[in-house]
Amino acid sequence: MKKALLALLALCSHSAMAAVINFEVQFTPFTGDIAKSEVQTVAGKASVYLNNVPIAEQDVEKKSVPVLFDNREIAPAVWVPVKSLGGLVRKGKNTLRIEFVPSDANAAYQSRLQWNEVTDTIREQRSGRSGTSTNRGGEGMETKQSQGKVVFEKEFVGDFATELPWHKYPSVASLSDDDKQKLAALVKERADAFKPKFETIYQILGSKPEIQVAEIRKIGCLEKAHAAGVRVPVPAATELEFATTGTAAVVIGRKAGWLYPFDQKTFARVKGEEVQMCAGIALSIAYPPRLVVAKTPDGRWEVVF
Repeated sequence: MKKALLALLALCSHSAMAAVINFEVQFTPFTGDIAKSEVQTVAGKASVYLNNVPIAEQDVEKKSVPVLFDNREIAPAVWVPVKSLGGLVRKGKNTLRIEFVPSDANAAYQSRLQWNEVTDTIREQRSGRSGTSTNRGGEGMETKQSQGKVVFEKEFVGDFATELPWHKYPSVASLSDDDKQKLAALVKERADAFKPKFETIYQILGSKPEIQVAEIRKIGCLEKAHAAGVRVPVPAATELEFATTGTAAVVIGRKAGWLYPFDQKTFARVKGEEVQMCAGIALSIAYPPRLVVAKTPDGRWEVVF
């Protein structure tokens, strides 16, 4: 009895130490037999949303992918480590949604959503001379027989997220004409920020921990891109579209294409592969396909993602 109690206490202590530090979602549309070593992915387009905010669109190509392990885990066509979405992840309940539209709307296929937590503790299991180790937990999967568009939703708890002030702003249910005018002005203000000495752009980049602003300054790629003729186009107010999400977040997009559609021919004038890559990364972060904004309690609009 005493040994069993000690073992239970040790197990509880070990579990208490394992904190969830990320949540991953994988999606694959496929044909074939998952009892075999490979299946074929289905061509189409996948759209990913977090808490109703569109975060990515990804083309899925037809190709063979492996099926692994005893639980028949399929290599993902779309992989979302949600911690990489930064401030869009909230403490408490979040909902990630994936919508997939196949290229052939009439063809039958299967679709698989897989998910797992990532913990800060490695767990080891041994059987005879072999063993495995993993930091994954909370694993699961759902498979659907599909034809045409398919939608998956998965709720998860984002206690690993950093709580930001805008997470507590009031939800926005609708936008007035005045709101839309202010948001159009905000879109223009960001476009106009692409000018020497680029301090506003460096501030935007500096808010992303993964971006090495000092290296971008050293290369001088923003300055070189501007000198080569690269400019940030300002979309007309009539081109803009706005979407509420049921939270404080409001999404600003353009009715056709990216919010800030760069001229690729002009961008090609930027000399040097390193400079082009540097400028491309910096500008894609400062000028994403859409802006996510929130309204402060005193009525100001600010970009939050």
